[in-house]
Amino acid sequence: MVFNVAKIIITNDDGIEARGLRALHSAVEGLGERIVVAPDGPRSGVGHSVSTKAPLVLGSPGQDWYALGGTPADCSRLALTEIAPDAEWVYAGINNGGNLGVDSYISGTVAAAREAAILGYKAMAISQYVRDDLAVDWEWTQRQCTAVIDVLLSRPLRSGAFWNVNLPHLAPGAKDPEMVFCGLDFSPLDVRFQVDDPGTLDTTIVHYIGSYYGREKHRGRDVDVCFGGAIAITEIPLDITGDGKARE
Repeated sequence: MVFNVAKIIITNDDGIEARGLRALHSAVEGLGERIVVAPDGPRSGVGHSVSTKAPLVLGSPGQDWYALGGTPADCSRLALTEIAPDAEWVYAGINNGGNLGVDSYISGTVAAAREAAILGYKAMAISQYVRDDLAVDWEWTQRQCTAVIDVLLSRPLRSGAFWNVNLPHLAPGAKDPEMVFCGLDFSPLDVRFQVDDPGTLDTTIVHYIGSYYGREKHRGRDVDVCFGGAIAITEIPLDITGDGKARE
């Protein structure tokens, strides 16, 4: 583990009470002064939305813990401009669910890291892929998170880029997974809807029924890597055109 005295920001999109946030807080112990700025409740799937019209309510449930009535990107913005502008890193997660491929456009967790990169800070989004047939062992997740961060802190991060990490969901007793650096899989999600007729003329009820697990997978990309049981690590650039494409 690398030790220093830097300030670090910890945030997420599952909310201030999320188990994954506590696991991340423990995983980065010793890396610097930890300051948590997280949404006051779940904000999953809000993407990179920000609040610019309505005022934001900021509470403090504990020392260096702040709960914001806003989005994950709001949390990064406020943390890095008002609370700790001298921070060195922003860590977002550990998300309860994968943020793979095109999820990176939907995820509030990834958006928090992206916003930090936009503001010129180093950032990392960390997610725990979740299978329906297994419970999450957050102690295992925390250990893997610590190991990944230790590796990534020893590697150069391109200016204008951030790390996106997805941990696999393995059966109890499985050996520690390998870490694989890979590109994003931009295959579309399984987008399907069920339309119900409520019996009125002016209303239709629509349910999303797409399967996250049934999505397409391209060999060697992050979805395939994580679903296959390895830790998928992707460096995502803010400039995704030309030479700025995501590196494998």
